[in-house]
Amino acid sequence: MPSKAILYHPFYCEENVFHLCGHEVFGERPRSAVFVSGVLGGAVMWYQRAARGPSAPIFWDYHVFVLAEDPWEVWDLDSTLGMPVPAREYVRRSFRPGLPPELAPVFRVVRAAEMRAFFASDRSHMRGADGRYERPPPPWPPVSAEDRGNNLARFIDMETPFLGEVLSLEGLRARVSGPR
Repeated sequence: MPSKAILYHPFYCEENVFHLCGHEVFGERPRSAVFVSGVLGGAVMWYQRAARGPSAPIFWDYHVFVLAEDPWEVWDLDSTLGMPVPAREYVRRSFRPGLPPELAPVFRVVRAAEMRAFFASDRSHMRGADGRYERPPPPWPPVSAEDRGNNLARFIDMETPFLGEVLSLEGLRARVSGPR
């Protein structure tokens, strides 16, 4: 059991994953932050806490989880599948094949160290036109740096080259299923 608590706050998956990527629970295991979005600026997922029911899908504008290696596992603090979950099972159950292309997920896989070194969010994406938060913010300070400002949009933009590798659902399935 980790001696340090795993930080979690609903609707702030990018910050949850930022902190989780540096958590002692992984030891020296390789791990990555996986940003999920799609061509319409979002993707459909299943087995998420915020869904209307246990088997109902949800359309997230983006979502982020941790993919750990040796063995392949997903750590998704918003999943109802448990944590950790074998990566093949998580991918199979959370993302369904055969969706229209506009609803299909696209993944940006960014090594944990890169995510922790370059990610920054001032939480402005969670504020309405009146400046108030649409969802209550976490009790910890935002993940930010003056030199980076707010770069969350770059992580969830699957079209523009940036950090990490962009994969289709088939590409992610192959990554977590095949030998290294």
